[in-house]
Amino acid sequence: MSTAPEYQSPTVTVATSLPKRGVGSAVLILPVVTGDDDTARVVSTPFLDATAVGEIEAALAALGAKGGSDQVTRVIAPSLPVASVLAVGLGAARDEWSADAVRRASGVAARTLSGTESVITALSELNTETAVEGLILGAYRFSDFRSEKTAPKEPALAKITALATAKDAKANAVRGTDIATAIATARDFVNTPPSHLFPAEFAERARALGKSVGLEVEVLDEKALEKAGYGGIVGVGKGSSRPPRLVRLTYKGAKRGEGKKVALVGKGITFDTGGISIKPALNMHQMTSDMGGAAAVIATVVLAAKQQVPVDVIATVPMAENMPSSTAQRPGDVLTQYGGITVEVLNTDAEGRLILADGIARACEDGPDYLIETSTLTGAQTVALGARTPGVMGSDEFRDRVAGLSQQVGENGWAMPLPEELKDDLKSTVADLANVSGSRFAGMLVAGVYLREFVAEGVQWAHIDVAGPAYNTGGPWGYTGKGGTGVPTRTMFAAIEDVAKNG
Repeated sequence: MSTAPEYQSPTVTVATSLPKRGVGSAVLILPVVTGDDDTARVVSTPFLDATAVGEIEAALAALGAKGGSDQVTRVIAPSLPVASVLAVGLGAARDEWSADAVRRASGVAARTLSGTESVITALSELNTETAVEGLILGAYRFSDFRSEKTAPKEPALAKITALATAKDAKANAVRGTDIATAIATARDFVNTPPSHLFPAEFAERARALGKSVGLEVEVLDEKALEKAGYGGIVGVGKGSSRPPRLVRLTYKGAKRGEGKKVALVGKGITFDTGGISIKPALNMHQMTSDMGGAAAVIATVVLAAKQQVPVDVIATVPMAENMPSSTAQRPGDVLTQYGGITVEVLNTDAEGRLILADGIARACEDGPDYLIETSTLTGAQTVALGARTPGVMGSDEFRDRVAGLSQQVGENGWAMPLPEELKDDLKSTVADLANVSGSRFAGMLVAGVYLREFVAEGVQWAHIDVAGPAYNTGGPWGYTGKGGTGVPTRTMFAAIEDVAKNG
């Protein structure tokens, strides 16, 4: 398998015109819309003359193409210096296209062209950044554990030429590549099986990735965690032969004495059996994704460093494997979270909040202005919001801000409340808190209320539950294939940039 710390994205270049000569097997990706006559019409572009447009539209009409959203049609255009043209539908014509519409169309194109090494895209004239991003993510594949017998025989996408006339097109192409690379790196982490990504290995890969962009890295092993009082992380990790870790990645982007500080915390359960409160066997293999929050946090702080965002970002990433054994914590045990709060563990399958509470308490010691925590925390998230919509909780103003940014970047987070009365459901007869409620209602919100207890006063915070959105168990769509999605990397990065811009 690959040992590269970061996903290796295709090479991206920007051009202001089509090549003069033939470019072998390259495919031109062209946006089309539904015309008044219900046939596909090429979106106005400076890269094609009337002859080429007429040639393409005639071929599309012959094939019955309508230009509907996500519809793809491949045609030959003899007058153009490319092997073929892939027309990608955007639906009804309009003056402007949303960033995610371009990202999604690019992803559909990339998935359709699986096995194509080189593409030239005109979608980049609509939005260079998201066109590049969608192509890279749509072309993403994970085959590290396949033998020669089942490994893909066709080549991977290696070269993207983005056609764009805007002055900032090159900078936007770099930005799109960086964002897509971060998301793909998070996907790689999630898709790596727990046999090969256990806490110590996860920590070492995070260290390598952080060092590659100049981050300060600190890794605490099980002895250091025990000594420092990280009772939640230690407690969850007790049942595994592969002990827990805590990784801290620090990016110093603000000038000394200026700028804001953002803390990121991500749940890194490399595999979750539920512990003694063991899960049903059906679909337990999907719990390889239970470190999706940690994967996104690591990818985000690295992205902030690559993009040189002028804020300080400190990622605190607890990592553990939740296993049943003779040494595992039991329902009814009491542990002491980092900072001193005692917790009665009524259900060992509510382990994520135990390691996150330690991470949040430690992150708050850095004095952040804002704290964003993300995790594949509750099955209740999927019950409430489905498989693609993250639930966003936290302090009211920052929660709404993060949810709004998530919708802008296409990850579609939705603000959820933290009703005060739910705290009563977490009362324990023997400790300060219980880790679960005795009720089956509002499970996602109860988890948020639990985490709120560990956020320091005065820190604006947001908790993003991505139990469903972090891992796609259904069919591919847009720029998202099966397996790890990288959600909510874009949301957290957008929040960091928004803090840099608006404080």
